[in-house]
Amino acid sequence: MHRGKGMKFVGDSRVLARESRKPMLPKDYSEYPGKTEAFWPNFLLKEWMIGAVFLVGFLCLTVAHPSPLERIADPTDTGYIPLPDWYFLFLYQLLKYSYASGPYTVIGAMVIPGLAFGGLLLAPFIDRGPERRASKRPLATGFMLLALAAITFLTWQSVVTHDWEAAKRQGQIVEQVEIDKSSEGYKIASENTCVSCHGDNLQGGAGAPPLTNTGLSAEEIAKIAKEGKGSMPGGIFKGDDEQLKKLSEFIAGLGKE
Repeated sequence: MHRGKGMKFVGDSRVLARESRKPMLPKDYSEYPGKTEAFWPNFLLKEWMIGAVFLVGFLCLTVAHPSPLERIADPTDTGYIPLPDWYFLFLYQLLKYSYASGPYTVIGAMVIPGLAFGGLLLAPFIDRGPERRASKRPLATGFMLLALAAITFLTWQSVVTHDWEAAKRQGQIVEQVEIDKSSEGYKIASENTCVSCHGDNLQGGAGAPPLTNTGLSAEEIAKIAKEGKGSMPGGIFKGDDEQLKKLSEFIAGLGKE
């Protein structure tokens, strides 16, 4: 630099390598005035309002359609058929098929579901293409459509093939009735294997309805005992007419005050 000749500046055009490798971060939301809002109370108040709407709707649904209750669980009732919740009905239906039940229960309960869910878990690693359109990702799309179709079909089959009337009877809440097991009517019922299907307290079981509070007359009960009804075949009662009369009067009186 010389006096009277002015001043000259020389800049360094070199750029550090680490600066050039910085990721391209998006701008902070504070740089967009008018498009942001305070978390408290604006945003949080909106979240609470939406949550309150869903909560009130859910409570109204539970009041209008209360959860169906069944009788107290009886571990001695081997005829009771439990039904899982709707989101497990497809597995429930799968265990009904011959290749997934009986000696092959492990296949239906563990192997097949394990392969299905394992395939879904591995799908992101198998199909790693950059495309987002379903038509451009045939492998992932095929796996998902196959899984949805199988779940939908098995759930539908479980619903239409289930005996809902029998399920309603087996889980029905019945009034507890004290039974005199020393009475002659109960002894006749025991001798004719009534308790083997209807339970020791005649509360029902093994697909058989309860014999308490039947609302039937003695004559109607005697006819059913001789001729059968529904899944109950005829000819089970082996006693004479006098015993049949005592049995039918005993059952008809169960639950009556």
